[in-house]
Amino acid sequence: MESKPAQFTPNHLPPFGRAGAGLLIQQLLQGDKKSLARCITIVENEMDGYQEILTSLKFKKSTPVIGVTGPPGAGKSTLINAVIKKLTEQGKSIGILAIDPTSPFNYGSLLGDRLRMSEHFTNENVFIRSLATRGSLGGLSASIIEIVDVMRAFGFDYIIVETVGVGQSEVEIVGLADTTILVLVPESGDEVQTLKSGVMEIADVFVINKSDREGASIFMKNIIQLVQYKPKSNWSIPVIKAVAVKYEGVDEVIEAINKHQLVGVNTKRPYLLAEKAYRLIQNYRMKDVSKKILQQQIETELKKTDFNLYRFVQSIIKQ
Repeated sequence: MESKPAQFTPNHLPPFGRAGAGLLIQQLLQGDKKSLARCITIVENEMDGYQEILTSLKFKKSTPVIGVTGPPGAGKSTLINAVIKKLTEQGKSIGILAIDPTSPFNYGSLLGDRLRMSEHFTNENVFIRSLATRGSLGGLSASIIEIVDVMRAFGFDYIIVETVGVGQSEVEIVGLADTTILVLVPESGDEVQTLKSGVMEIADVFVINKSDREGASIFMKNIIQLVQYKPKSNWSIPVIKAVAVKYEGVDEVIEAINKHQLVGVNTKRPYLLAEKAYRLIQNYRMKDVSKKILQQQIETELKKTDFNLYRFVQSIIKQ
């Protein structure tokens, strides 16, 4: 008879080294999805034992992390859905992290994975988790680096991270993903001018989604010309036409991902790790700063007629 996984109360995780926490991590490394979900919850909320989980992670294989970014409405979720379907048909296991805007009321995720990727929700080869940005700039969650590493330890064949779609500030995805896919649509012509100094610079693969619309061919030519001006490397950046809702171009996207893993990851690895280390140190040093408490303090200070935001900030820094 198969034994059931041990039950844990996330807020009271036993210290690492005791049987409970050790079993949780062991089950994660053995591919238990319930343990994976618990570990993500503990790490995301920095509950007791989260540091022990992170320092005990072991990576069984090199799992590519695919970042999917682009303006709102470009069809990122639709493209990811199509990629998931194709990969699972090949027997691949996939972990999905969908980064959603934060509710201003409960700091939770406004959009749910069940709404956007419900057709894959019961697929045994797919694990989907929504994370809220919780005030983090750049379209990512504050704990995204740690959570991605927890998922890498689980041993997925692919990990896909979908960002919020906030525009130019999403360049921080390059500090996380081995391969970054920028999804655009033919109507993105005006947006490219504002994107190209940020997001346009970090894409490893361009996908022109909804390319059955008018102007797609001209827009694609313009993107190809922009790509030609990027610094030369051992990776020739592909520009792929796709209609994700019809699964057109999806095979080409997967082929580009697999090819980039062979030539692109090693050249970016030192930069990726430096970016990750920077984010971790930054998050650690900001750990004792609460936006909610700041708001409460400012509400009190605003009652004073001589309130000065810069004096207020200086008083916080000097504490």
